[in-house]
Parts: sequence; structure tokens; C-alpha cells
Amino acid sequence: MTEFLQHLVNGISLGTIYALIALGYTMVYGVLKLINFAHGDVYMVGAFMGFYIAGASRVRAIPSSLARALIVILGAMAICGALGYVIERFAYRPLRSRPRLTALITAIGVSFLLEFGFQLNFRGVEFPPGPTPRIFPTLLEEFDTGWLSGVHVNLLNTDLLTLAVAILLMIVLQWIVYRTRFGTAMRAVSFDAQVAGLMGIPVNRIISGTFILGSALAAAAGILFAVTRPRIDPLMGLLFGLKAFVAAVLGGIGSVPGAMVGGLVLGLSEEFVAGYLLSSYRDAIAFGILILVLLLRPEGLFGRTTMEKV
Repeated sequence: MTEFLQHLVNGISLGTIYALIALGYTMVYGVLKLINFAHGDVYMVGAFMGFYIAGASRVRAIPSSLARALIVILGAMAICGALGYVIERFAYRPLRSRPRLTALITAIGVSFLLEFGFQLNFRGVEFPPGPTPRIFPTLLEEFDTGWLSGVHVNLLNTDLLTLAVAILLMIVLQWIVYRTRFGTAMRAVSFDAQVAGLMGIPVNRIISGTFILGSALAAAAGILFAVTRPRIDPLMGLLFGLKAFVAAVLGGIGSVPGAMVGGLVLGLSEEFVAGYLLSSYRDAIAFGILILVLLLRPEGLFGRTTMEKV
């Protein structure tokens, strides 16, 4: 039972990270019908922006570690939100009238640009040559100790905090999507962008806002992951991005609740397979799930089958 609870806690912690990244995939697909394969690298950029902000002298001088952590996560979310806007405005918007394959290839190109751009960034005097991994600094020193020992489960206070923050962000997103005018407009654009434009909805602004929101959530996921697993590198978004895409497909691409559930299911599946079968299968399970979903239920757990005119 103790081992089961430990794997359960680890799987939920990992699954929330997948869910936050998967939300960006599913929201962008909902409004543009585009798989933004650069989204995983925005997650990587978020982790590195947090690394740089936390290392700034003015931030280190702040006495409260909670205030420092808040500045780091909000700063990284703001920078990645701006990056999401730039990607949408200059890489995807000019290609909306082109075939979808063109935008897909562009997304892959943006992904490689971010990955190798950050590798080049390391070729400076203060760093050794090449894409050397970095150790993310400790943000919450006073919360970095403490275990849930009553049930013999190893659970740091930072794990509890990151889990709480991830759940809070998902609740806020649900409120934005289903309780605000922006969310109503976003769902209208997702249903039919042309009709939404005729009804007076600023389609370009809504699409840009969707990219900003999804990129900010990816940055938060990068920070939360780096707090609990502090090793970061320029290629960290590649595999995580693909797995989050699998989570979005599993939940039903275009469904916000589906992305959350898909991320949790994928995180738990990985953890239990690695714990009870073979740890080398940890990465393979995601793509096994993708194959099964495409074969048995292509619309995903929460998706709906739609008829498309050709």
C-alpha cells in the first residue's frame, strides 16, 4: 500500500505538468485546427526564463522566498505569453489561408529554432560550450523540507505547493473559458471563426489571446517542473511536448477538461508502468496509448465525432 500511494502521488504530480502543457495544445487546436508543435519548447523557454529571473541580483536580494517565487513564475509566464503572441503573429497568422500542412511544417521549424537557439545561447564566457544542463535554483527554501510521514509517503512540501498551484491554474483557466466574455468569444471562434467574425468578434485578437494564455500555462508548467526536478536543458521540451500532445489527444483534442484528464491519466500510467513493470518503458507508454486511442477512439475520451464537409 505504501508503494502504491507513493506512485499515486508521483503520478498525479507529473500528470498535472502534462495537463498544463496539453491545455495549450488543445486550446490552439480549438481555435485554429493547428497542432502547435512548438508549444513544448515554449515550456522549455519558461523554465529557462525562470532560471534567468531567479539568478538576477535584484530578485536574489528580495528577503521573502515566497515573493521571489511569485516574481519568477509571473515573469516567466509574461515572457512566454509575449513569445506565444510573436509566434502566432509572425509565424502562423500569415499562413492561415494556406494548406494546414504548411502551418504544421512551420510549427516544426519554430520548434527547432527555439531548441537550437537556446543551445547557442550557452556559448558564452560564463558558461562552458554546448547545451550544458543547468540546475534550477531553489525558490522556496523554507518549504523545501518536510515529509508526509504519517502514511510513509515521501512528499516534500514543494510537491504539495506545485500541485496546488497547478490545480489553481487549471481552475482559473476553466473560469476564463466558461465564465468570461473572452472565453465565450474563444468558444465561438472555435465553433466557426468566419461566423464569429461576422458577429463582431475580433477573431485575430481572440486567437492571439489564446496563444498568450496557452504559452503562459506552459511557462508555469516549466517552472513547476523545475522546482521539483531542478535539472533543465534546451531539449527538455521535446519529449515533454510530445507526451503532452498525447495527453491532449487522449482527452479529446479541443476539449479543455479532456486535456486535464488526459494529462493525469498519462502521468499515472507512466508512474505505475515504471514502478511495477520496467522503468525503461516509461517513455514508450505514452506512444502506446496514442496508438490505442487512434485505433479504438480517435475522438478521445471527451471528444465528439463531427462530420466535415469536403
